[in-house]
Amino acid sequence: MSHRHATGLNRRELLQVGYSGLLGLGLPAVLGAKSAAAETHRASGPGAGKAKSVVIVFLTGACSHHDTFDMKPQAPAEIRGEFKPISTAVPELQVCEHLPKLAARAKQYAVIRSLSHGDNNHLMSTHHVLTGTKQPGGFFDKVASRDDWPCYSSALSYLRSVADAASVRSKAENFANTRGGDADAGSVRHGLPCGVNLPTFLVEGPLTWPGQHAGFLGAKYDPWQITADPNKKGFKVDALTLAPGVDVTRLAHRRSLLGELNHQQRTLAGIAEARRMTNDQQLAFTMLTSSKLARAFELHRESDAVRDRYGRNTHGQSLLLARRLVQARVPVVQVNIGRVQTWDNHGNIFPTLKNRLLPPLDQGVAALLDDLAAEGLLDETLVMMLGEFGRTPKINKGRGRDHWGPCFFGVFAGAGIRGGQIIGRSDATAAYPLTTPFSPDDIGATVYHALGIPPEVEVRDRVNRPVRLNRGKWIRRLYSGNAT
Repeated sequence: MSHRHATGLNRRELLQVGYSGLLGLGLPAVLGAKSAAAETHRASGPGAGKAKSVVIVFLTGACSHHDTFDMKPQAPAEIRGEFKPISTAVPELQVCEHLPKLAARAKQYAVIRSLSHGDNNHLMSTHHVLTGTKQPGGFFDKVASRDDWPCYSSALSYLRSVADAASVRSKAENFANTRGGDADAGSVRHGLPCGVNLPTFLVEGPLTWPGQHAGFLGAKYDPWQITADPNKKGFKVDALTLAPGVDVTRLAHRRSLLGELNHQQRTLAGIAEARRMTNDQQLAFTMLTSSKLARAFELHRESDAVRDRYGRNTHGQSLLLARRLVQARVPVVQVNIGRVQTWDNHGNIFPTLKNRLLPPLDQGVAALLDDLAAEGLLDETLVMMLGEFGRTPKINKGRGRDHWGPCFFGVFAGAGIRGGQIIGRSDATAAYPLTTPFSPDDIGATVYHALGIPPEVEVRDRVNRPVRLNRGKWIRRLYSGNAT
């Protein structure tokens, strides 16, 4: 027998409405526009707290520094490769001939040529770069687990949730004994996730790349993962799409009905997962009814000229979507430029870079920087582009380059960073830094510094032990202009 509510919906119909969004357990905590965490945890120094958003352009698989931003034209042929360097808007900087648009915008960004770490494994290195900490218990091809460190958006979400909970408790005595759920409820009203990763999830066969989620902080703080191609006609995100014929008013009625159904399920009240599911339902409803967030995904609202300027390909449209999410005030957006092995060019590296990878990257990132600058958002958005490591100096027999952790590059722009500079130097073959190397820990500290979070702040692991979030040092040279 079908039990029908006054709204005209039976329970089955209710549970089918936006099901992936309403009951999806991977949704993160959402954030208030002015979180109490900004008062509780405050970084200091140039650029501290300037970033309202962070965009991570992740070159998954690891882009060759020799063939892009740290070219060695005087090295032997087996080192320098097939590409020629070209001049940029900064006299001291040359980049690959296949990056002409980024060459013209060199005054907007800084290039670090002395990033370094000790791993040559994709999974461990990805975790290190995307969390700012080595993978706990890391070993070759160690897959993602809840023992991992949290990615940047997850740590931010956690700290803001804790601060929001403290703020709630200080305002009302009846909240004195609340837990994280009340903090979420205070943030949900804004309808924004703390982090969005797109357009791919880094997984291949049995291997799930670590560094993509909240790790030991728990699924509650995972970033929101988009696995749809923004370049495809009719692109949409199902969790933000109401069922046909359902408007916000009707959704509110369904929300009331779901509340009644949940109330009747008293036998589940004591199960922690059931309580968390209630929080997720609250989250999903807020997202579904947030026009600000939903409109960010409506790429069809952009003119053809704008979409063409970013490039009619997955990379370009993903970067355009990142700009729209920044406009919607999503704090951390990660754009994976390809799948897990896209930049892992062990063979045929030069035609692959020339014909398939560098042109769309050049076009899309240049358009992103242009738009952020034109709209006054670059001053409050940290943009960083890098992979998990570099490539070997010597070209192998397959005309490719292999994994190389000791030296690689990163491009950084916005949020107080002084553009038009080169930071650090590598040796004659770009094998090792000649100047002080910067580790992924330092990259993480810089991200937190830009967000206004001192990296020494403590978070709680799965057994409630206090652990220091990051042990790196934020990269002062990005802000000072002292490039040596």
